Amino acid sequence: MENTHAYQTHGLNTNEVQERKDAGKQNGISQPASKTYYQILKDNIFTLFNLLNFFIFVALMMVEAWSNLVFMAIIIANAGIGILQEMNAKRLVDKLSILTKPTIHVMRDGHKQVVDIQDIVLDDLLILESGDQVCNDAVVVFGSIEANESLLTGESDPIYKHQDAHLLSGSSVISGKCYARVEKVGKDNYATTLIQQAQVSKEQNSELMDSMNRVTRITTFMIIPLGIILFIEALWLRDDTLLTAVVSSSAALLGMLPKGLVLLTSVSLANGVTRLAKRQVLVQDLYSLETLSHVDVLCLDKTGTITDGHMKVEHMFTYGVISHLPNKEIMGSYLRFSDDNNVTFQAMDHYFQKNQILNPLQKIPFSSLRKWSAIEFESFGTVVVGATEKIMKHNLPIEINEYIQQGMRAIAVGFTKESVFDDQPLPELQTLMVLILSDNMRKNTKETLDYFHKEGIDTKIISGDHVETVAAIAKKAGVKNYEKFIDMSTVTDEEISTVVEDYTIFGRVTPFQKKRIVEELQKGGHHVAMTGDGVNDLLALKEADCSIAIADGSDASKQISQVVLLNSDFTCLPDVLLEGRKVVNNVTRVAGVFFIKTIYTILLSIICVFTNTPFPFIPLQITLIDLFIEAMPSFLTMFESDTRKIKGAFLPQVFTKALPNGISIIICFMLVMMFYPRFSFDYLEAVTIMYIVLGVVSMVAVIRSCIPFTNLRVIVCTLMILGFISAVVVGAGHLNLAVITQRIGIYAIGVSFIGLVIERLFYSYIKKNQTPLQAIPYISK
Repeated sequence: MENTHAYQTHGLNTNEVQERKDAGKQNGISQPASKTYYQILKDNIFTLFNLLNFFIFVALMMVEAWSNLVFMAIIIANAGIGILQEMNAKRLVDKLSILTKPTIHVMRDGHKQVVDIQDIVLDDLLILESGDQVCNDAVVVFGSIEANESLLTGESDPIYKHQDAHLLSGSSVISGKCYARVEKVGKDNYATTLIQQAQVSKEQNSELMDSMNRVTRITTFMIIPLGIILFIEALWLRDDTLLTAVVSSSAALLGMLPKGLVLLTSVSLANGVTRLAKRQVLVQDLYSLETLSHVDVLCLDKTGTITDGHMKVEHMFTYGVISHLPNKEIMGSYLRFSDDNNVTFQAMDHYFQKNQILNPLQKIPFSSLRKWSAIEFESFGTVVVGATEKIMKHNLPIEINEYIQQGMRAIAVGFTKESVFDDQPLPELQTLMVLILSDNMRKNTKETLDYFHKEGIDTKIISGDHVETVAAIAKKAGVKNYEKFIDMSTVTDEEISTVVEDYTIFGRVTPFQKKRIVEELQKGGHHVAMTGDGVNDLLALKEADCSIAIADGSDASKQISQVVLLNSDFTCLPDVLLEGRKVVNNVTRVAGVFFIKTIYTILLSIICVFTNTPFPFIPLQITLIDLFIEAMPSFLTMFESDTRKIKGAFLPQVFTKALPNGISIIICFMLVMMFYPRFSFDYLEAVTIMYIVLGVVSMVAVIRSCIPFTNLRVIVCTLMILGFISAVVVGAGHLNLAVITQRIGIYAIGVSFIGLVIERLFYSYIKKNQTPLQAIPYISK
């Protein structure tokens, strides 16, 4: 093996890399950002609802109830639509993921190279700098860094890593630069891949899917025992035929399953992801669309978000000199040996010409926590570069304050003969110079912030810059209440909770304080979105309800965020917000219709169990309701652009609309069953009246959900009414209904009117008391 110095310089050669690949000592294929095709097929086919429907299908086949098997065509169509939509979304997301695919710098054959994470082999020499995420377990062989291991350990404090220190995959580099030898690859790593580490750091948070899961649990809990009891009663207590028992029980079970609702939600989300992908927005977490639609506070970083991050040194003010060496020469040596590479240092690199006049002894990299960096030079002293208040420690000169109030950044350069240490206060420094840097405002920033303000979303600017600089930029950007600013260096941890609601602009913020601000806002009942581009934003991004990264930012911020803006332009955030609102509004609008059938079927099944009467409907009748009243209107209107602000929680809204309809249908059913003999109707005619009532009440619920009407909604409602009436009138025999006579029609309309009146009365009562779910603990909790 090469000696340590040569290894640090050259890394592995091409032959050594190939030998390790041939031996399987490499990372291998990284996990894709989207589902695999197998996962898409599995998630759409092998579901609990599909399994229950399959059992019903088999039972009906065994008794040769062929006409009642039509429902399976809807199940197959639902699965097919879901698979096609998700596969289409996957193709677009995978194409965009290539643009954010994690890479790393390594030394091979004595040259610095950029390689994909999956191509890293054992003993590769990684070059790690600020903003990089550590892709493999490694050991530092040269240099030093400050590492953030919060994604792995939960500890937010930076950890100093020097020679021979071990680095964990999934951690990120806050500051400094080092060369590290890879110790483990592939599955042997502490974290198998960067994406996996980012994903485990934050659980999915979806009110829609949580609500669906709650309803699924309740439905599953009830469907099996009710189905068994209905079947046993029919076969043994009423001596029905096997065919009648199976058909009757199957109809009850089919009615309890809101088959299309979960599909509708996933397809809506997939379609939203597809539309955003075409606008260069990569959604790495499907449910972040829904989360962002609920956001009422948007936290923005200044540099790289409101501004484009392309900084430039505009002025240099000299306040002191070292007699034998010009300040520009000192800065040339400093930048030559500095390992810092943020936008501020990049701007200084372009302004000063680098040299090797001075020889470095030790280096302290820039830290967002310290807000300064330093290099001690041999036989010279220590040069410190950082925030003006850290270097000068007295009132700033008037000319510097004027530039800060214009929104420019001021960086001071100080000097001392003493050594400085990262864990100790700075000694008294001689100020050599102050640099004034400008930053460009992004286009359309003011229009974007105005939009969020109109939508009731509070904007807060959180930055490590001087508070007056941030306030000046915020004023230019059109941030409301920009005059409410605070210097967070003067705020204690205990005081953070008292200032987050009162202030809009937060300057001199540390990474830990960013996280605390997000946490305190959430404790106040807010849904918080956070944008960021650097490692100093990681803690806050991880904590936010929705994390949004800028593509120009660090690998670490992109890997942990749910949404990545590939054009690095936060002004496209309204598009993301609107897509989320479309999904939530459309699903909320139609979900009540799906749950009506679930509610009245469960209640009707319970009544049938206690009264030992057969379930009145057959699977084919239930399928007709599924097709014309649930599936067709929902799927034809699911892509509408309903971008109204989200109000209220999902389940209370849905059940407030569905419960009155379900109850009114049950009351109508009981009235018909009690009085049909008095009006000289036979049982089949009574079932026919009840089925028409069921259709009318359900269709009126759909029509109400379509208010305000659009051309599309009018067409959909018309098709629904014509389709249902035609099927009932023309296909009465096939549907096992009585021929629709004038007398049946009049009584059906009359009972329907009673049902609609009951529904309105019950709905008004629920709205007045605002407690529709108090009696349903499994749903309301």
